[in-house]
Amino acid sequence: MSEVINWLPPELNVLPRYVVAILLGLLMGLERERNPAALAGLRTFALTALFGTLIAHLAAISMQPWLIAIGLLLSGSMMIAAYMRPVADRGDPGTTTIAALLLCYGLGVLVWYNDIQLAVILAIGTTALLYFKPELRGISERLSRKDMLSILQFSLLSLIILPLLPNKNYGPFGALNPYQIWWVVVLIVGMGLIGYAALRHTGKRGMVVVGLLGGMVSSTATTLAFSRHARRDEAMARVAVIVIVLANLVVLIRLGLLAMIVAPSLIAELYPILAGGLLVGAIGAWYGFQRLRPHGQMPELAVTNPTELRTAFAFAALYAIILVVSAWVADVAGTRGLYGVALVSGLTDLDAITLSTLRLFNLDKVSGSQVVNIIILAILANLVFKSAMALGLGGWSKMRHAVAGMGAVALGLISAWLIAASL
Repeated sequence: MSEVINWLPPELNVLPRYVVAILLGLLMGLERERNPAALAGLRTFALTALFGTLIAHLAAISMQPWLIAIGLLLSGSMMIAAYMRPVADRGDPGTTTIAALLLCYGLGVLVWYNDIQLAVILAIGTTALLYFKPELRGISERLSRKDMLSILQFSLLSLIILPLLPNKNYGPFGALNPYQIWWVVVLIVGMGLIGYAALRHTGKRGMVVVGLLGGMVSSTATTLAFSRHARRDEAMARVAVIVIVLANLVVLIRLGLLAMIVAPSLIAELYPILAGGLLVGAIGAWYGFQRLRPHGQMPELAVTNPTELRTAFAFAALYAIILVVSAWVADVAGTRGLYGVALVSGLTDLDAITLSTLRLFNLDKVSGSQVVNIIILAILANLVFKSAMALGLGGWSKMRHAVAGMGAVALGLISAWLIAASL
């Protein structure tokens, strides 16, 4: 933009802003033009955006910012008056078009103040919302009361509770930060909600889908449920094996995503080891699928809604406890003590020990290599625990292949871990 301005005479150096405003108006108006019932199309939206930039320009020159409000009032009144005129069988109440036109005016004002990138993003997002009306309506109609409750609960956790919490360190060793703790809760709940929502709508479409989504929501719950299915139904044993192995493979992807969000500087050290577990585990899962040839109708996987307040508060408490214990152990017993915490806490919950260790890393209390060692030890402990669970609930004859699949994941992790340590 600045290069273009340099070629223009000084009195026209604001012309590119007007051009951008027209283009944004044309973009939004293009979608409305396709709607026969809309009373505003290409020209109206382009002129409205241009009007917004002009009014903002005049307000800046005259130092009368109230002109912007007057322009907004005039634009809105014009469209409201147009839609109040009785037209038979119009089929469009006009509220969407009026709202879009007022937003278009605001984007024109935004362009004048040189927030062009923001204006472009908002224009594209608005146009997408207008264009995908049938798809959005279809999603809304398919949402059940339970789905709406999940969305509202997640909104409460992320948009109401989180902003109210102080972003300061409290407690022993300064390890407790209410905002950071709840942000981690929102992160875990959000990832779980994506898997939970997908699982509710695709839960019976195949073992691969159930395994992958079940691992995203809770690999422990998936292992527990399908071990029981295998014990009750002989025909389900082979399907259960594949689902359990896939769910525990997804755990590595989940932990990789958490590390990327919370401590991206650790990716170079952690990802090669996780990739080793994924590679060998995927080969084991493929071999098991080829050998077992599982088939049969998928049962429903019952998992807890991750947005439930009780679940969220329980995870927050667990995370805070492990965070304090880890900080205390690191201060008293050093790294070896943290390895012991990883082995114990990783048995039942990988997210809490992983995130607490990443938090200590961000506080410079542990090194990157120590974090990787702690996370890998926790994963191995978790795999041992779930292998024992599968054998205890499903029996050796039915679950030995699932244990072999989880063993393949562990073998890949250990091999990559040793290779990384030797380099």
